[in-house]
Amino acid sequence: MKAVDVLQRILLPRKGEPHDVRMLYLIESEQNTQRVSWPDRSRVELPEGTEVSFETYFNAFPASYWRRWSQLDTVVLGMDVEGAATISVYRSKQDGTRISVLNVDAADERVEIPLPLRNFEDGGWLWFDVTTETGQSETSISNAGWYAPCAPGEQTLPDGTTIAPSEKKVAVGIPTFNRPRDAVNALHALAEDPLVLGAITDVLMPDQGNQHPADEPDFAEAEEKLGGRLKIFSQGNLGGSGGYSRIMYEALHQTDAPFILYMDDDIAIEPDSILRAVQAARYAKSPILVGGQMLNLQDRSQLRTSGEQVNRADFMWGGAPHAVYDHDFSKYPLGYVGTEEEDLDPRKTTSRPLHRRIDVEFNGWWMCLFPRVVAEKMGLPLPLFIKWDDTEYSLRAGQAGFPTVTWPGAAIWHMAWADKDDAIDWQAYFHLRNRLIVASMYLDGSPNGLLRSMLKSSYKHVMCMEYSTLAIQIEAMKDFLAGPDHLFGILESSLPRIQSIRKDFSDAQVVESAADLPVPTGAPGVPTHKIGGRLAKVKKIPWAIKSLRHLTTTEDRAHWEAPQLNLTAEEARWYTLSRVDSATVSTAGGTGVAFRKRDKALADDLLKQTKELHKQIKEQWPELTLAYREAKPELTSHDNWEKIFDEQ
Repeated sequence: MKAVDVLQRILLPRKGEPHDVRMLYLIESEQNTQRVSWPDRSRVELPEGTEVSFETYFNAFPASYWRRWSQLDTVVLGMDVEGAATISVYRSKQDGTRISVLNVDAADERVEIPLPLRNFEDGGWLWFDVTTETGQSETSISNAGWYAPCAPGEQTLPDGTTIAPSEKKVAVGIPTFNRPRDAVNALHALAEDPLVLGAITDVLMPDQGNQHPADEPDFAEAEEKLGGRLKIFSQGNLGGSGGYSRIMYEALHQTDAPFILYMDDDIAIEPDSILRAVQAARYAKSPILVGGQMLNLQDRSQLRTSGEQVNRADFMWGGAPHAVYDHDFSKYPLGYVGTEEEDLDPRKTTSRPLHRRIDVEFNGWWMCLFPRVVAEKMGLPLPLFIKWDDTEYSLRAGQAGFPTVTWPGAAIWHMAWADKDDAIDWQAYFHLRNRLIVASMYLDGSPNGLLRSMLKSSYKHVMCMEYSTLAIQIEAMKDFLAGPDHLFGILESSLPRIQSIRKDFSDAQVVESAADLPVPTGAPGVPTHKIGGRLAKVKKIPWAIKSLRHLTTTEDRAHWEAPQLNLTAEEARWYTLSRVDSATVSTAGGTGVAFRKRDKALADDLLKQTKELHKQIKEQWPELTLAYREAKPELTSHDNWEKIFDEQ
């Protein structure tokens, strides 16, 4: 059985990558007396008596995903061997158990090994190790990869009709807003790999800011590398949904690409991930959305999440069943499955859960690929500016029979959302408004769980003196209650309005450093460390009682003159802030601090308004769900989005 079409190349790390990042690509045996090396990203050289394993995130083959979603029943492992080596192939079960498949002795030849996919219904990976003997000359492995033994066949649509196989071609879209350096870096990355560039038909970049990629000194070089593929569309700040809607609109109207791939501008990418996503979509039995996974840009060996869903109990994002969060491959490589006893201990971490296939509902648009046929049938994203537009599109597509798959080994590096302030800064308006909008379209039954979750968050904002967040969330609920007809009208104006509201609140006023403010006066007895583990349940109750006792008193405004505490973003928890009358809190990125000041009268007023709006939402929920669901075709239509683009 011959290799026909590469699905996933074996890649070596870029030169200069630190050890933790290299472990995403290969792992050298601790018994090696000499180091392996790689002159380029497709060739590895092994001295005598060495062993290297490719049981790694980027180079192991996620066989269970190909078993579940693809037309293939066999994959071919292929590589060129110069010198002599033993190729040992392994597979895992869904619980991470390692099973030897076969050993092949190779010398100066092209090796192609067909491997069946029948053993991977619930999970499991394929990978290989390479071993060289002592006393022999250096061996090199090159042009290695996982191949399909045949070209893709027809795909079946949800209505039972079929469509012809698609070419290996993709239009890549990258919206940008005042990140010219990041945007140009992304363009360079697309042109970095000739094989990847050969599959890209167009690069579509909506430029929504006043700091332009074209003004960067190396923009012309990046543009030239792309060979005429780059098209930039200048428009006002319509947010992520406006940028991505423009990409899909232009991809459908200006290109014939069979796939459309979204990428954020503030990312780093492994370019082969683009081809991996395209191949997963080409070989799928029926059209699927292929999501790339997120690796942490500030901790690059860490996988942020393996898959997500919307929890219907409170209509909030969360991990899909069996999903893994914040997994560090440098500490726990794919092969470290530990013991069953370690699995039962929440303090222990293993890689065992990563061997189980995860079925998801949506994937963030840091990287997501859409078959053209899906975009043609589903329309464009909702005009939500940012937040929830990616989730809604997957929910909409899923209802129509086009599921989303978050594909292991296809990934970008992006700043983890835990490292941002987006739950409390101006983005909190869009978080809540759009959560309500999408819930009205897809949540069946009572909104009580959603409203309870919202109220719990409001109480936390009060305890943390996040009054600006409460104020703009009130605006979010008012705009939701106003119905769907005004969404296009406020697409560009919502952000300036929200920013204007926030500027009057102390918690939204950021100064450069706590050193610019008076020295903290102190708050004896107030905990400032993070609660964690089993101790949390014991301490939260008495701390909550002390917090409530303090919050019922009028604030001491003497503490408005100087903060009682200087807190990092990590230390700024409810059990600390709810027991003081002032504190500085660093931004999540460490770029400044806000001087928060407790104001009981203001907090009471904001909480009162919040509860009144919750009541209105509950009372009007049936009418609101009907209105938003009926408006969906108009909100996602090409004609309505075209009017917005024409006005820019």
